[in-house]
Amino acid sequence: MSAPVLEIADLSVRYRTPKGPAFAVDSIGFNLMPRERLGLVGESGSGKSTTVLALMRMIRPPGEISARHMRLEGRDVLALSTEELRRTRFARMSLVPQGAMSSLNPVLTIGAQFADLFAAHGQKSDTARIAKLLARVGLPAHVSSRFPHELSGGMKQRVCIALAIALTPAVILADEPTSALDVVVQKQVLATLGRVQQEIGAAIILIGHDMALMAHFVDRIGVMYAGRLVETGPVKSVFAAPKHPYTKMLIGALPSLTEKRAFQGIPGVPPSLTDRPPGCPFQTRCPAADARCRAEAPALRQVGAAHDAACHFAEAA
Repeated sequence: MSAPVLEIADLSVRYRTPKGPAFAVDSIGFNLMPRERLGLVGESGSGKSTTVLALMRMIRPPGEISARHMRLEGRDVLALSTEELRRTRFARMSLVPQGAMSSLNPVLTIGAQFADLFAAHGQKSDTARIAKLLARVGLPAHVSSRFPHELSGGMKQRVCIALAIALTPAVILADEPTSALDVVVQKQVLATLGRVQQEIGAAIILIGHDMALMAHFVDRIGVMYAGRLVETGPVKSVFAAPKHPYTKMLIGALPSLTEKRAFQGIPGVPPSLTDRPPGCPFQTRCPAADARCRAEAPALRQVGAAHDAACHFAEAA
C-alpha cells in the first residue's frame, strides 16, 4: 500500500466575530491517496471552499487555521515558512480556482502569466513549453498571446487547469471549476481535468454542489454540512446506500430520468456558524430527529466498508 499524499486531522478554520468564533470548518479529517479523486459536496456555506483554501494556507485574518496535522507528502504544511510555502504552491499542490475571470490577471497575456509562474519557481519559460501545456488542455498555441477577456469562459477555465498542472503537482485542488459554465462546457472541462490528472499522476480534490457530477467523476465522496464532514465513503457505496439524512436528501433532490415527479428541495436553512443549535447540527432540518439528536452531537464513525457517517441512526439506514 502506498502512503497518503495528503493527511488531514482535526482541521478547523475559525473566524473571530463580534458574536464569538465562527467555525467555517470544524475538526474535519481525511487522507488522500496518490491518483485518487475525492469530492467534497454540500450546500453553500458548508465549508468546502474554505477547506481547500486552508490546505493552500490562503485564509486571511481574521481567519485562523488549526490542525492536529496537515501533511503534504509527509511535510507539515502549517509548519512551512513563507518561502517554503511559495515553493510548494503549484509545484506540489496547485489550485484550480472557482472564478477563472477573477483569478487570471486581466492586464497580462496568458503567456505572460505562465512566465510569471515559472519565474516564481526559478524556471525558464519558452513558447514551446507554454504551447505544449495549452495543447494538453485542448487549446491552440496562439491563446498564449491573448488576454483573458478575449477568451470564452470554458477557455479561461482550461487555462487555469493548464497553470495548475504546469509544474506537475502531486495534488490538484479544484474549487467548483465548472460553476459558471453551461452543461456542455462543464462536461468538456471536467473531461479535460480528469485526463490531465491521469497524465501527471496527481490526486485531486473536487469541490462542488452537483451530486450527479460527483457521481460521474470522483472515486470517493465527502458530504459537508455546517463545517463538518457528515458522511464519507466510496461514491458507489454512498449513492447506493446513503447513511446520513442530509446525504439522502441531496441525492433525492436530483432530477430523475426514469420517472416524473415534483422537485423536492431540502427544507430550512443551515445553522448560523456563531449560534449553532445543541446536538446534531442537522437536527433542525432532519425529519427523523429525536431528543437524542437535539442533545448529543453524533461522531463520524464507520458504518460500512470504508464508509463513515455522523448520525445516531446510521446503522439502521
